[in-house]
Amino acid sequence: MIPSSLDTELDDLPPEARWREWMGRIEAVVFASPKPVPRAVLATLVGRACNLDLLIADIRAELRGRPYDMVAVAGGYHHRTRQGFAAAIHASGVVASPRPGPSQADATVLMAIAYFQPITRAELGSIFGKDISRDLIARLKTADLIGAGPRSPLPGAPYTYVTTDTFLSTWGFDSLQDLPDMEKLQESGLLNKVNIHDRLPGLWGGEDGELPEVDEADGIDFEPLSPE
Repeated sequence: MIPSSLDTELDDLPPEARWREWMGRIEAVVFASPKPVPRAVLATLVGRACNLDLLIADIRAELRGRPYDMVAVAGGYHHRTRQGFAAAIHASGVVASPRPGPSQADATVLMAIAYFQPITRAELGSIFGKDISRDLIARLKTADLIGAGPRSPLPGAPYTYVTTDTFLSTWGFDSLQDLPDMEKLQESGLLNKVNIHDRLPGLWGGEDGELPEVDEADGIDFEPLSPE
């Protein structure tokens, strides 16, 4: 909660100076935070007449030539280094090496959960044509990439799984609407768990009981982003 002593309106400043002060506040708070700052929090730092979208656009315009940006992720904003500098950052040794991302099999199941959530483990098994192990689900939960969703209306009320804000932040998504080809799948009517294994064999099917690999030709890129 913003202390009452903070002057958000800044009525004593001329318009240009007021705008610059608001920009500085937003950038400073986002810079200081180790995780995305919710938009609602940023809105409390500026005056009621401030257009937050325009303010953030001005900040990003000033950062355009810098090796980092302020990006919208997980419903908030976070500073991220640009991908082109990742090799130099890790080679310098000034930051810890990133933890290994999920395996191909884990990432593919995670992708299915992202698209079809809330979804049960049995429903995941029907998508891939094989049982999805509890160990795989546990790995995704331990990494805070998925969490428990509402109980399914199916007999026995099994647990469902949904993705988390950590998932959005890790892959650089602002919301689930940013998932690759989401609109195309919705328009085609294929974004449906019913018979999905048969209707999308090239994307979801596997051979010899193995989970499928994700091909770039499918328009899906599930490489996690660097959090720096």
